[in-house]
Amino acid sequence: MLRKKVAALEGAEDALVFSSGSAAIAAAVIAFVQAGDHVVCVRKPYSWTRKLLDELLVRFGVEATYVDGTDAENYRRACRDNTRLFILESPNSLTFELQDLGAVAAIAKEKGVLTLCDNSYNSPLFQRPIEHGIDLVAHSATKYLNGHSDVVAGVLAGSQAHIRQVMAKEFMTLGAAPSPHDAWLLMRGLRTLGLRMHRSADSAARVARFLGAHPKVARVHWPGLESHQQHALASRQMERVAGLMSIELDAPDEAAVERFCDGLQRFLIAVSWGGYESLQFPVCALKGPSGYYTDLPFTLVRLYVGLEDPDHLIADLDQALARI
Repeated sequence: MLRKKVAALEGAEDALVFSSGSAAIAAAVIAFVQAGDHVVCVRKPYSWTRKLLDELLVRFGVEATYVDGTDAENYRRACRDNTRLFILESPNSLTFELQDLGAVAAIAKEKGVLTLCDNSYNSPLFQRPIEHGIDLVAHSATKYLNGHSDVVAGVLAGSQAHIRQVMAKEFMTLGAAPSPHDAWLLMRGLRTLGLRMHRSADSAARVARFLGAHPKVARVHWPGLESHQQHALASRQMERVAGLMSIELDAPDEAAVERFCDGLQRFLIAVSWGGYESLQFPVCALKGPSGYYTDLPFTLVRLYVGLEDPDHLIADLDQALARI
């Protein structure tokens, strides 16, 4: 029943439910590439997608190239004779850059390449990549689909043929099946998906406008703002813009960023957004020996706008910004 509901939401023929979002992505990638193949992936993907490509599959002869997905032609330029898969994440969950799903899907079909899109940011309510020609859609169901911060799960949706191929091998080989209780909790979460998504999006719009006008905020990364460089694309392929955003603070040093983050009282420090509680995450904390995020400014802070009263959230942000 849960598989049918997920497939219906995404407009897919079939779907699978996994023990985590990273398991769903790993199973999909491993199912359709082999030694000697090449993958083109959007830059700044979910960190475990990058680790899958750079630290696991590279050991088995699979090579990956990362591209700026804001220009669909970069996928064409990076494509080789041995390219088997394009990976998208629109928008990504750090700087919220979008890819033109229809344009990338058209290039992939021309080249005979499979497409996989991480749609965790939007949920199927706000964006359905299959309608734009994408082959496979993955979610961290831990986030919006569940929405209660008490389940770790993932989903993969696509054609019946593709889903059957994943289910026949990688699904069980990787030990990716969820528990019955987690599946039941996920069914519960889907019942309130619409209420939660629209509440979060409504509040996020108010928060983003407040932050965009604040002198201590240098930039707001949220495609729902008309000032966002990809607002037109977001309006075309997304029904609404969800509640996750990031801001660049007008802060002189990391100590000032820490004062802002420590000063927030209603935004908990955590990474797995999509539940009731509003969250913050200073992206500078992600920088490390991997070097994945060395090109991000230390002033970048990701915010998830949850289901609390938006007036309370704005007041909290205002007092924390005064600490910079």
